[in-house]
Amino acid sequence: QQGQVLGIPIGHGEGRYYADAETLARLEAEGRVVFRYCDADGQATAEANPNGSANNIAGIVNERGNVLGMMPHPERASEALLGGEGGLPIWRSIIEASAPTAA
Repeated sequence: QQGQVLGIPIGHGEGRYYADAETLARLEAEGRVVFRYCDADGQATAEANPNGSANNIAGIVNERGNVLGMMPHPERASEALLGGEGGLPIWRSIIEASAPTAA
């Protein structure tokens, strides 16, 4: 859900998104930036950006919106017993979007 803050682990601080200004502007204008590094209040701050990712980008989708690329690891936050469930909304939305619809 837009504006929702998810607690999702990152593996390290080495991976970061970068692109030229034109590409960044196009991604932003097309609403293709779907995840950002942010603080607990949802503010995309420099302190919340662990790796210097451009525009605090943590994940984007392709033009059709059916391919997601992201740096954080939602698979590491899908079970409370393992330390958190911040990744569950991502997996649930994938399952819901993939479910067949009645004709």
